[in-house]
Amino acid sequence: MSETTEPASAARRRSRVDRATLRADLRRLIPDTGAALVVTALIFAVLCVRIEAGTSQTIMVMPFLADLREYWLYIVCQAFGWSALLWAWITIMFGLIRSSAPVSGSPITHARWERWHRVTSLTTIGLMFAHMLAFFIELVRADEEGLGPGGRFLSAFVDVFVPGGYSTGTGQVAILIGLIAFYLAIPLGLAYYVRSWTGPRVWRVLHRFVIVVYVLSVWHTLLYGTNVWFDGWFRTVVWLLQIPVAALLLARLLAPLRREERFRWSGEELLGRARALGVAGARLALAGTLVLLVGVVATGNDGGRSPDVPAGEMLVDQGMVWGGLVVLLLILGTAVAMAWSRPPRGGAARERERAR
Repeated sequence: MSETTEPASAARRRSRVDRATLRADLRRLIPDTGAALVVTALIFAVLCVRIEAGTSQTIMVMPFLADLREYWLYIVCQAFGWSALLWAWITIMFGLIRSSAPVSGSPITHARWERWHRVTSLTTIGLMFAHMLAFFIELVRADEEGLGPGGRFLSAFVDVFVPGGYSTGTGQVAILIGLIAFYLAIPLGLAYYVRSWTGPRVWRVLHRFVIVVYVLSVWHTLLYGTNVWFDGWFRTVVWLLQIPVAALLLARLLAPLRREERFRWSGEELLGRARALGVAGARLALAGTLVLLVGVVATGNDGGRSPDVPAGEMLVDQGMVWGGLVVLLLILGTAVAMAWSRPPRGGAARERERAR
C-alpha cells in the first residue's frame, strides 16, 4: 500500500507548480522584456529632452534634478515607473478581454489573449522591481545624510523596500501605496502557476483582485509622479487610458465568459440574491466611474495640484492606507475561504453516486 501511495503523493507535490507553462512563458518573456526595455529607453530619452528644454514638471518640483549627469539614475527610475505602468495597462486590458465573452469573428483566440496576459504580467512585475531598484541605487549613491556605506545601504533599503519606511513628504503615502501594489502583484499575478494546488476556483478568486494592484499603481503615479505633479496634458493622458479599462471591466461584468458568473436573480438562495445585488452595484459604480473619467479628460482637471496654488494637507494618511489594506486582505481571505470550502461542480452528484 505504501509503495503505491508514496509515488502518488510525491507526484502531487511535484505538480503544485505548473513548471511546463512557467518555462514556456519565460521563453516568451524574452521578446516581451526586450520590447519593454526599448520602450523604457525611449521614455528615458523623452524625459531627458523635456528636462533639457525646461518643460518637465520634475524640475519645477525639484530644480536640482536638472543636472542630468548627477541625477540620471533618478530619471531611469522614472522611466521604469512609466514603462511599468504602461505594461500594467496592457496586461490588464489583455486579461479583461480574455475573461469577457468572445466577440464573433475575432482573429485572436482566448488562449492567445491568456498567453499574452500571463507574459505581460511577468514583465510588469519585473519593471516594477527595476523601478524600485533604480530608486534604491540612487539613494545609496547620493548619501545625503553622510551615513557611510552600511548606513546608507540600510537606510535606502528601508525607504524603498519596507512598507511605511519612507517617512517624509508625499512619499510617506505614495511609496507605501506603490509597495503594497508591488507586494500584492507577486502572489496575485503568479497564482496561475500553482492553480493545481489551490484549485481553479481559488485561483480565479485570487486573480480577480489583480485589478486592485492596477488601481494602486495608477494612484501611486498620480500622487508621486513628478512628471504629472500638476494638472496638464500629461496627467490627462493617464486618465484617458483608464477609460478603456473601466469600459472593458464593465463589459466583463455585463458579459462574463463563464456561465456561472452571469447575472441572475435567485429568489431562493440568500447568497445568490446577495451576489446579484453585488454585481448590480458594481455595474452602477463602473458606469459612474466611466462618466467621471470622461469628465476629467474633457475638462483636463482632476482636482490635483496646481503650480500657482500651495498644496494643501493630504486627504489620505498612512493610517488610512494601512486600514484599507487590512479591509482588502479580510475581503480577499473571506473570498478565498468561501471558494476553498465550496465543493467542485458536480461534487454533490458524485457523492450521491458513491452512496448508491
